[in-house]
Amino acid sequence: MDNTLLTVLLLLNLLLIVVVIVLIVTSKKKNSQGDLTSELRNNRMEINANLTSNVSTLSQSLKNSSEMQTKLIKSEMENSKVRDGELKDTLLETLKTSERHTVATLEMYSEKLGEIRTTLETRVKALEEANSKKLDEMRMVVDEKLQSTLEERISRSFKEVSERLEQVYKGLGEMQTLATGVGDLKKVLSNVKTRGILGEIQLGSILEEILAPEQYEKNVITVSGSQNPVEFAVKLPGTEEKSHVYLPIDAKFPSDAYVALSEAYESGNAEEISSAKSVLVTRIKKFADDIRKKYISPPATTEFAIMFLPTEGLYAEAVRLGLVEILQKDYNVTIAGPTTMAALLNSLQMGFKTLAIQKRSGEVWNTLSAVKTEFGKFEDVLIATQKKLDQATGELETLVGTRTRMIRRKLRDITDMPEDMAATYFPIGETDISE
Repeated sequence: MDNTLLTVLLLLNLLLIVVVIVLIVTSKKKNSQGDLTSELRNNRMEINANLTSNVSTLSQSLKNSSEMQTKLIKSEMENSKVRDGELKDTLLETLKTSERHTVATLEMYSEKLGEIRTTLETRVKALEEANSKKLDEMRMVVDEKLQSTLEERISRSFKEVSERLEQVYKGLGEMQTLATGVGDLKKVLSNVKTRGILGEIQLGSILEEILAPEQYEKNVITVSGSQNPVEFAVKLPGTEEKSHVYLPIDAKFPSDAYVALSEAYESGNAEEISSAKSVLVTRIKKFADDIRKKYISPPATTEFAIMFLPTEGLYAEAVRLGLVEILQKDYNVTIAGPTTMAALLNSLQMGFKTLAIQKRSGEVWNTLSAVKTEFGKFEDVLIATQKKLDQATGELETLVGTRTRMIRRKLRDITDMPEDMAATYFPIGETDISE
């Protein structure tokens, strides 16, 4: 560092010396040029003659100037050396002072840092202890909450699982019951007799809902000498008084043929569909022929009977196959599904009501005639009663008006007696008056 400072100072001194030399040379040159200019101006005519003199004078001046410059440079160099030495001493002293101050400052900072380090260590230790304590407390709280939350969630999960298992067991029980019911239904539908019973029950419930009990009968033998009773027969009014004609209704359920046709539709096989249709048509025609032979016997019955098909799908399939017209034309049998059966029975019920009204219309007319006759007699009695009432009213007015005024005139001069004294002579109260 000392060498660098010395080098800088030497460079500054050299620069100052060069500047001084340049200034000196410049000033000298200006003076010489001024003299020459003045001599040229004054002695322009003598320039050639005095050229040699001026050159020598100029040389001498330059020599003197060089000597002066040399002396000045030497003097400046000596002064620079002196100043450099003083500056160096000053710098060294300053550096030493700064070094001592720096050392003292560093020592002070070291002491302060030691104190700060001690304080920080103490505080960090206390903070670590506090944090450790807080962390232990937080860990305990978290453990407790986790334990309680975990126990709560586990108990809730067990409860939900138990409820779900109970629902599953309940559902399994319902499924088993449903499976049992489906199995029973399958058994019913697969057995010919039970299928017939199912259709009969459904038909009976429709009849019971729409008709009155006296409007139909069950298990009626409609053909004389036959041992085959029809399931239901609606009693229609006959031509004679209190006579009736039976309308036979029998339930048929060819479920096996219908199921086979449904499965053929699902498979999409045209041959199977055609074969299943033929089987179903044959079965329904056979049922219609049995109904015609066993249950239709005019005039005890109507000239036609009704075949009840228990399902709407089976009835729709029969309609689609064109069996309605065929059965009516060839067998005098009309097919009906649940909805059609209900509509037909409702129509019959309306007919029954219309016939009842027609039968009762004569009785109503006779009753009205009797009422008219009695009303004439009643009018005569009312007129006679009115005359008697008018006569009684006139007599009452005579009694109340004329007789009362006459009695008052006779009693005008007699003094009135107080009411309490009069009551002793005529003990008649309000009750007696009202009576």
